[in-house]
Amino acid sequence: MRAISGLWRWRRNPLCRATDLAEAWVALAALMLILLAAPVAGSLVGRTAEDALQRSVREQHEARHLVTATVVRKLDRSPLDADPETSSGRDLRTRVLADWTAPDGTPHQGPVLASLKDPRQGDEFRIWTDRQGRMVARPLDSATASTHAVLAGFGTALATGGLIEAGRRLIVWRMVRRRYARWDRAWDKAGPDWGRTGTGS
Repeated sequence: MRAISGLWRWRRNPLCRATDLAEAWVALAALMLILLAAPVAGSLVGRTAEDALQRSVREQHEARHLVTATVVRKLDRSPLDADPETSSGRDLRTRVLADWTAPDGTPHQGPVLASLKDPRQGDEFRIWTDRQGRMVARPLDSATASTHAVLAGFGTALATGGLIEAGRRLIVWRMVRRRYARWDRAWDKAGPDWGRTGTGS
C-alpha cells in the first residue's frame, strides 16, 4: 500500500523535490517486482517442489509394501509411556507382538503398534515394511505432496514480496537519511545568521 501511496508524488507540483520523484520511482519498481517477481518465484519453487515430492512419492511406493501382520500376543505399554493418563495419537494404537511375511518371503516377528482397539491372538492388521520386511513409515501420498508443494510456492511468493518491500524500505530510509544530512548542513550554514535583520549587509 505504501508503494501505491508513493505514486502521488508524480503529480505536477512546484513543491515536488527530486527525492520525492526518486521515492515514487522506487515505489513503482517495488510494486511491479511484487506483482511480477513474487508470483513467478512462487510458481517456480512450487513446480520444482511438486516434481521432487512426486518423485519421492513414486520411490516410496516402490520401496515400501503393505503386508498383513498377525497378532501373537498383546504387550505391555511401552516403557517410554511414563504417564498412562496422557492422551495422544499413539493411544489409539496397541503394542503387540506380531508375525508377518516380508515381500521377499522371509518370516518376521517383533513388537509393533497395531491399530486394533482390543487385539487378540490371531487378529490381523496391516503394516508397512521395506522389501526385507523391516518396518517403515507409511509412504507419502500424492495429495499430501501436492499440498506441500503449493505451500512451498505460496511461502516463497510471500517471502519474495517481503524481501522486495524490505529492500524498498531500506532504499527509502537511506534516501531520507541523506536528505536529513543535507538539511543539517544547510541549517549549519544558515544557523548563526538565522532571524537577524540586516545580516550580511
